[in-house]
Amino acid sequence: MDISTVIGLVIGTALVVVAIVIGDDPQIFLDSKSALIVVGGTLGVTFVKNSLNRVFGTIAVVKNAFFGKVTPIDSLIETIVELSRKARRESLLSLEKVEIEDPFLAKAVRLAVDGMEPAAIRTVLETEVSFLQQRHKIGADILDGMASSAPAFGMVGTLIGLVQMLASMEDPSTIGPSMAVAILTTLYGALIANLFCQPLAEKLKNRSREEVNTRLVVVQGVLSIVEGDHPASVEQKLAAYLDPKMRKDADQKKAA
Repeated sequence: MDISTVIGLVIGTALVVVAIVIGDDPQIFLDSKSALIVVGGTLGVTFVKNSLNRVFGTIAVVKNAFFGKVTPIDSLIETIVELSRKARRESLLSLEKVEIEDPFLAKAVRLAVDGMEPAAIRTVLETEVSFLQQRHKIGADILDGMASSAPAFGMVGTLIGLVQMLASMEDPSTIGPSMAVAILTTLYGALIANLFCQPLAEKLKNRSREEVNTRLVVVQGVLSIVEGDHPASVEQKLAAYLDPKMRKDADQKKAA
């Protein structure tokens, strides 16, 4: 589980709830009509824009933001370098019996052991990476769309509340409830967009970049093994995917 996502949502939600609860009357912030306008309108527009498969597929993509596990790139490089040493010391076929935790790396090694040509291996793996990016982009785009729609329907609710208020100016008792609907829909729309949809969309984009980067490391590493590169050369090639701090830590670890 990605604990930072949970912590962020809990902190954001808790601070808003606390700010409401410490007021004189927290119940004034609850209005079913306002919630119906914003949530119903946002979901309606989302279904209009996208197919059912895409919308329901986004649930699985959002789940990735909470429970998705990306193999740390430094440990992945260490594994690939060890595989390179074993293949050079014994043979490429010796990798067949090695247990590999990362599914994508295991698949890449299996293709190599099966004797597939390097160009074909690259095509298969890069195609899978491309479709991974596409799935993540669809999920992030849907969440971005919801982040745009929620405030818009908050404004729609505000206009509805103002119309109701202006239409019943002769009855002062209706002005307050109508104005509450007008204000609360704007609040609900802003919260849905800025506390949930937009942060989750950004999380998915970041997670997608991380996962794509690790898979590109696998592609480069396995192709280097197939081509018979020296393990030191493989390590140097893959080190280019590390950020400066991780590269420095790796050098210090190797020196120790």
